[in-house]
Amino acid sequence: MQTRTIIFTHDQSDSLNRPLKPSGRSEPAPGSCPMHRLFAPADHAGGMLSRIALFTFGLVAYAMFFGTILYAIGFVSGLFVPKTINSGTAGSVLTSLLINTGLLMLFVVQHTSMARPAFKRIWTRIVPHAIERSIFVAAASACLMLLFWQWRPLPDVVWDVSSVPALKYGLTALGLFGWAIVFISSFMVSHFDLFGLRQVWMKLRGQAYQPIAFRLVGFYKIVRHPLMVGFLIAFWSTPTMTLGHLFFAAMTTAYILFGTWIEERDLMAQFGQSYADYRRRVRGLIPIPRG
Repeated sequence: MQTRTIIFTHDQSDSLNRPLKPSGRSEPAPGSCPMHRLFAPADHAGGMLSRIALFTFGLVAYAMFFGTILYAIGFVSGLFVPKTINSGTAGSVLTSLLINTGLLMLFVVQHTSMARPAFKRIWTRIVPHAIERSIFVAAASACLMLLFWQWRPLPDVVWDVSSVPALKYGLTALGLFGWAIVFISSFMVSHFDLFGLRQVWMKLRGQAYQPIAFRLVGFYKIVRHPLMVGFLIAFWSTPTMTLGHLFFAAMTTAYILFGTWIEERDLMAQFGQSYADYRRRVRGLIPIPRG
């Protein structure tokens, strides 16, 4: 589950407020790859056209993400959208579970494989570095769109407290608060870099991409993965928990645990003791200070 890589220096003697400096990363040379040749600046006019094309693709990918995340809020909470996690005609439990599992696994495979550093190294030999993140965002959004469209409801009720107004509105508000944590956390780590817009904007302006210096501020002083905490709150906080919603929440929780474990291994391998020190100071998902 890729969120935002924290770039550490090897000097962690200062406080959490000190900016963590990024390591530079240059864009691979176009070489003989057809995709790179397509976007390579043969002359000034052609170069500008290629940069405009990349920027346009980045805008489309971001629009896909933004529409998808807004629909996801309604899909999970059962608000405002035509098809929710509990709507539709119920089929057999086994068939519905198999279809829903396939939809979730498609997202898991795409999201996990395309987020790995090894995949990125190979992928950016084929596509320009500036749109690598936008392609990831567009592919993830497409997987989620398919999931929303083809999700099969399992309407058997696990719990229902909607008859108690305080619980009904309280749990609904808590779920929306979880989504708010997701959005706020993304801006704490550069929202537009996370979803690919900064990369194509810098390319449009003819600037080499540099990762953003990261400050351990806000939620990142409390937990290492606040976006994932927001998703967990959003997925589990509902006044009416059906079997289908429970299956979705359980499967996505399992993936969040697996994804953060994989990401932490990558960060430990890359940053070593620096990230180990951060892990000792700040918990991963539980917002309880370490003793």
